[in-house]
Amino acid sequence: MSETIKEIRTQLETISPDDERLLVWQQDSRVGVQKAIQNWWKSQDRAAKKQTAFVHRFDIERQYWEQGYDNIAGIDEVGRGPLAGPVIAAAVILPHNFNVIDVIDSKQLSAKKRLDLYEKIMTQALAVGIGEVEAATIDAINIYEAARMAMTIAVSKLQLKAEVLLIDAMRLDLDIPQEFLIKGDARSNSIGAASIVAKVTRDRLMTDYGLKYPGYGFERNAGYGTKEHLQAIETKGITPIHRKTFAPIKDMQSSIAKSPRD
Repeated sequence: MSETIKEIRTQLETISPDDERLLVWQQDSRVGVQKAIQNWWKSQDRAAKKQTAFVHRFDIERQYWEQGYDNIAGIDEVGRGPLAGPVIAAAVILPHNFNVIDVIDSKQLSAKKRLDLYEKIMTQALAVGIGEVEAATIDAINIYEAARMAMTIAVSKLQLKAEVLLIDAMRLDLDIPQEFLIKGDARSNSIGAASIVAKVTRDRLMTDYGLKYPGYGFERNAGYGTKEHLQAIETKGITPIHRKTFAPIKDMQSSIAKSPRD
């Protein structure tokens, strides 16, 4: 008795392109079998392209590895735009054999996917450093300088000394060779990993702030100026984690009478 189409589909999930069963199934006249094989080949093509892109995103790191540098730190930050909460930066040093091929700019990923990748990055990374700069400091020195400060702190907290820094669109006042990359989180696996670690870290922190300061929706909006958030500022006032130099908070402060306590 021949295999059912469902059975063949199940087997296709685990076979390799050199599997002899493919030759047999390609002779099967059933439309469902032929469609399943076509879909399988398409998935193989997508996987190959994804693997090629992943390898390509190590091109910059590989140039330094070939020169004898091992500890290449990718650095990225999140939280420049929100009205509340800190700016968070991450520095990540990946091993040469890092194999989490879905790592890329965190903005291209779902929250569930980011969390899954975060766990894999934290398991495989040689070193991870986190830098945090609070709202009060952001107000004092501006968001650009606060982001640079968070990145500098992240580098200082690495368990290994970074030999080269790959940074997404910024330069740091550190005596370490640096490469400035526009859209680096989509060009370098190290920066992409840092982007994911920073994003997950900040989202978790803002979820905690959502419990501390209920009603602002921090657990959903991460401090960005959503309608819910802006309405809460008008009715409940600003919190200690709000950035008072950011519009519209700066413009609203004079009309806000009450402010929640810590």
